Amino acid sequence: MNVAARMARLGTESAFEVLARAKALERQGKDIVHLEIGEPDFDTPEHIRDAAKRALDNGATHYGPSAGLPELREAIARHVSETRGIRVSPDQVVVTPGAKPIMFFVIMALVGEGDEVLSPDPGFPIYESVINFVGGTAVGVPLREATGFNFDMDFFEAHLTPRTKLIIINSPQNPTGGVLERAQLQRIAAVARERNIPVLTDEIYRHFLYDGEFVSILREPGILERAILLDGFSKSYAMTGWRLGYGVMPVDLAEHVTRLMVNSASCTASFVQLAGVAALEGEQASVGRMVAEFRRRRDLIVDGLNKLPGVTCVLPRGAFYVFPNITGTGRPSAEVATRLLDEAGVAALAGTAFGSQGEGYLRLSYANSEANLRKALERMEPVFASMK
Repeated sequence: MNVAARMARLGTESAFEVLARAKALERQGKDIVHLEIGEPDFDTPEHIRDAAKRALDNGATHYGPSAGLPELREAIARHVSETRGIRVSPDQVVVTPGAKPIMFFVIMALVGEGDEVLSPDPGFPIYESVINFVGGTAVGVPLREATGFNFDMDFFEAHLTPRTKLIIINSPQNPTGGVLERAQLQRIAAVARERNIPVLTDEIYRHFLYDGEFVSILREPGILERAILLDGFSKSYAMTGWRLGYGVMPVDLAEHVTRLMVNSASCTASFVQLAGVAALEGEQASVGRMVAEFRRRRDLIVDGLNKLPGVTCVLPRGAFYVFPNITGTGRPSAEVATRLLDEAGVAALAGTAFGSQGEGYLRLSYANSEANLRKALERMEPVFASMK
């Protein structure tokens, strides 16, 4: 079958490719420690599960509005208004099956053939994948270890052109755990205002901040009318399999994004959305407990990685990933990741899965038990020792 040429421009998410390979090895009887996939190993809190069960029993199994159920859009508007210190109305909210559709739909709506998008490198690979798919050009803004994996602001400002149609930021960041500082957000906001460039701010890891105060670009003057917030339930509420995300954006853009929902998924499952209302409006202690546990795991894995031959690792400020520097091995990232899986039974991702600036690094998720993290560190030691 002949597929359209544009399919060659569509990338993938390496975490799922490595997960599939690791699962294949498990089927062969090999024990694998999974540090490749960004998924909390906690169960969805009970009150959220109970809300979904009640919704099912009450018949919430039919089509709903393409932009989302009114009660969830209202709950999201209240939540975002309170947590970001801004005023948001329900008609600015679009609910989607997972947060990825917000990336896809916003880029489709705003980026045309030949347009440019400034996005982080290393960064979540779906940004670049979708930009390429729609015929745009991804201009990767380097995130450097020496600056805490923050934006290279000089590069950012030097690569703005009349073709720049979108800026993408992510803080706390996947894959590095870096966090954008207030001063950087102010400079990005100033550029967006002066040049009237929309900003897609990916804040899916907002709760997972271990040092300092979370700062959103949405609070900067003149940004709300040209900003799109991407957020969801997968990480904070351990709801990855539920597929529930949302975007908050200007009303006119929300109308376009809703039409893309009509033409693709029709709507997000109603009973899942009602579980989302319970997540936002119910107790939040479970989120705090999960974040506290991830902080302990972060400290454990960073300490262990820094004891491995040829490896150094800075302490990430947010998210639940470490991005260790493996240049001391003298080996390419992809080779090291492959050897860790084949020889140690540890599934990790090469830094290059997140962009060219990721060479010399690995990404490991510490969303796994303390026992498994210790096992992974123990298994990795002889592999790294053999590379010296």
